[in-house]
Amino acid sequence: MKRRAFTLVELLVVIGIIALLTAILIPALRRTRLQAKAVLCSSNINQLTLGLIRYEIENETFPYALDTTSTEPPPGGYPGNLMYDRAGWWWFNYIVDYSKEDSESVILCPSRQILDSRLKYNVLCGNYGVNQSVCKNSRSIENQTEFAGKPLSSSDISHPGWTFLVADCGYGMINWLHAADTLPESHSNTIEDTAYIPGLWINENRSLWPGQRDDAVCGRHPNKTVNVGFADGHISHVEAEIFFVEKTGDNYRNLNPFWLPK
Repeated sequence: MKRRAFTLVELLVVIGIIALLTAILIPALRRTRLQAKAVLCSSNINQLTLGLIRYEIENETFPYALDTTSTEPPPGGYPGNLMYDRAGWWWFNYIVDYSKEDSESVILCPSRQILDSRLKYNVLCGNYGVNQSVCKNSRSIENQTEFAGKPLSSSDISHPGWTFLVADCGYGMINWLHAADTLPESHSNTIEDTAYIPGLWINENRSLWPGQRDDAVCGRHPNKTVNVGFADGHISHVEAEIFFVEKTGDNYRNLNPFWLPK
């Protein structure tokens, strides 16, 4: 019996159907992959937040965001690149014993988008940042004395469900000045000056390091959202805009009470 072959028209129809299905499925698979990364990121934020809270419970204070007073480097050496980052013990160095997960993996955001050769392997860039209004620095640089001194304790935070501890960030520590529509003048050459909330609209007009712009402007998760861990231990997935700080006259106004303990 003679086998019937496909006609050219039938082959074109099949190819067309395959192309249509591919066009439908690829974006769906991409969204699923992005959502899966956002869930894993939220899990990392959860572990880091619990580590910070456990540290505070045992030590009656949160750890420094950055402690430059120690003469010895943390285990594994100083994080970051000493050409562009300050040397010291970072907040995640202090909570290693208070986190149930591998600290080296939990500090890395799976949605990280930093590709520049100077920043790509820098753990301080494009992962998570701690709130400097809570976990202050041991020493200040330039005009940021507000964020230096002894870190706060839980008793200093009136509404822990409103105050964030750690979130998706462009740098390992961040303060409300980095989310303000009018940035203070700075002359520092450290990367910490370009700390940002991924997806926040003001990043479009900021001076950023090469490799930071996609993460800063386009955001890290779907719909320019950010994973956040709060001082009461709960984790939330919020729009980047909620971090915005507006300048009115000579004063800054935090539109949402995320930054400062109140």
